[in-house]
Amino acid sequence: MPVRLAPALIATDLDGTLLRGDDTLSERSLAALARVAAAGARHLVVTGRPAPRVRSLLKDLGCTGLAVCGQGAQLYDAGADRLLWSVTLDRETAETALGKIEAEVGEVYAAVDQDGVDGRTLIEPGYRMPHPTLPAQRVGRRDDLWRAPISKVLLRHPGLSDDELAEAARGVVGSLATVTMSGPGTVELQPRGITKATGLALAAGRLGLGPEDTLAFGDMPNDIPMFRWAARGVAMADAHPELKAVADEVTTSNEDDGVAVVLERLFT
Repeated sequence: MPVRLAPALIATDLDGTLLRGDDTLSERSLAALARVAAAGARHLVVTGRPAPRVRSLLKDLGCTGLAVCGQGAQLYDAGADRLLWSVTLDRETAETALGKIEAEVGEVYAAVDQDGVDGRTLIEPGYRMPHPTLPAQRVGRRDDLWRAPISKVLLRHPGLSDDELAEAARGVVGSLATVTMSGPGTVELQPRGITKATGLALAAGRLGLGPEDTLAFGDMPNDIPMFRWAARGVAMADAHPELKAVADEVTTSNEDDGVAVVLERLFT
């Protein structure tokens, strides 16, 4: 599908894409996004992080509109600080899926993102947060993870790589949930059929835009549905090979302002 020279909608992942490794936005990236806005185009954050974990970043971006959070399970209105749409993962289903995975690969460590604008990230004993800057509350046992509605489950394995864990999980979870990988140490279970493309399509529709208007940036396999939905997808230099395989272009790394490199070319 062809994309116009200067697309009307820029969809960016955060971790490993727009953000640097220290969770900051470079001045160059901020300036490039300002060019996008000056040209009348829209910027939409499409992230695996739940809504409560992006508030400060959206403020830094000057975003008062929509953001897609929780791997597409949440559509967040930053200006009103409320969820316009959300899908939860049934907690009994999540427990069943975890049981199937552990029967296949042995013990895993789990965490959950609770639903809602004030939802917390809960982590069970043994789970280590892949992003140490993100707040999380440790609980005493796994049963405590299910105390409130959740948007997704995060998994880690003491021995398997992320790719190995994701492949094993997909093999046994079946129709119970969608399995995805969104970053180092981040294999996730989310509501069945929900992907970043789900939330991106919903947000774009509210803006009166569609796939043909959209340029997407990402770095991990969870961005694949977004790339397939958008007219054009740009992967970061150090992106996962599965995403590079479906990308239309590869830019420089997030540390080298890869998003800005492309936007500066398109929005002169």
